[in-house]
Amino acid sequence: MTDQHQAHDLLRRMLRVRRLEETCVELYSATKIRGFLHVQIGEEAVAAGVMSALEPDDAVVATYREHGHALLRGVSADSILAEMFGKQEGCCRGRGGSMHLFDAATRFYGGNAIVAGGLPVAVGLALADRMQGRRRVTACFFGEGAVAEGEFHESLNLAALWQLPVLFVCENNLYAMGTALRYTESQTDLALKAAAYEIPAWPADGMDALAVAEAARRAVDAVRSGGGPHFLELRTYRFRAHSMFDPERYRDKAEVASWVERDPIATLRATLQAEDRLSEEEWTAMQQEVDAEMEQAVAYAEAGTPEPVEELTRFLYTEPATP
Repeated sequence: MTDQHQAHDLLRRMLRVRRLEETCVELYSATKIRGFLHVQIGEEAVAAGVMSALEPDDAVVATYREHGHALLRGVSADSILAEMFGKQEGCCRGRGGSMHLFDAATRFYGGNAIVAGGLPVAVGLALADRMQGRRRVTACFFGEGAVAEGEFHESLNLAALWQLPVLFVCENNLYAMGTALRYTESQTDLALKAAAYEIPAWPADGMDALAVAEAARRAVDAVRSGGGPHFLELRTYRFRAHSMFDPERYRDKAEVASWVERDPIATLRATLQAEDRLSEEEWTAMQQEVDAEMEQAVAYAEAGTPEPVEELTRFLYTEPATP
């Protein structure tokens, strides 16, 4: 049984991601965040469980639905929201926005807007670690839509050939934008696809933070111990549309409602309370703590500094080194 501290930590992690993204939706609706916005509400167990198994020196590569991954990797909510507001205080000085969160200090390498674009990056990071003899793991998150891309197969093949320390994490939410997985893949068992490359691979319930954490720990330990690449297919579901622009006409409302009943936050909370491992006072305190964090982040972002017009062409080229 997972100890109480770990279970509370997973619940807090998921709650932080949920509140951050609910805040983003509100700010987007108020036109304070512009451009594209893709939230992972409903999928919080994936980021929470996998991040709990990683060490600070490991690397993380994610997709454009990466707010929660960045937050749990250590990028502050202040920095994330400032980035979405287009302010200099953002992690990319406001130049990346929602889909391009990067932070070298926490070894968070995107925020990659191209489907499957992060997989070759992850393979490169893992190759560098192997060549340098470092006991690091690179965790690469991607959606099931990436499985249809050539980079997926090229990356898994090279990782297996070179026995690289990379953990491939497929967030299978069943819909690549508006197209169901069954319409794009003849074989919908994605762990089986990875196994074809001689990579240890297995599925886990992506709506269960405890199950994700257990699967991630097992895979990360194996990769770090020299076991080569591993693959997790985390079967999950996003409760909201693909993006804030998506009219969502491709999913049946009853299907969405059935998945909402498996809300990973509500499920873990109910489990802990049923086992007398989470009091109502502890739950209330946790919510208040997270709400205060997000309120502070919004205030920080709103008070941020817009990019000066005279600096708009900065960073197009490498700046000369200081003598």
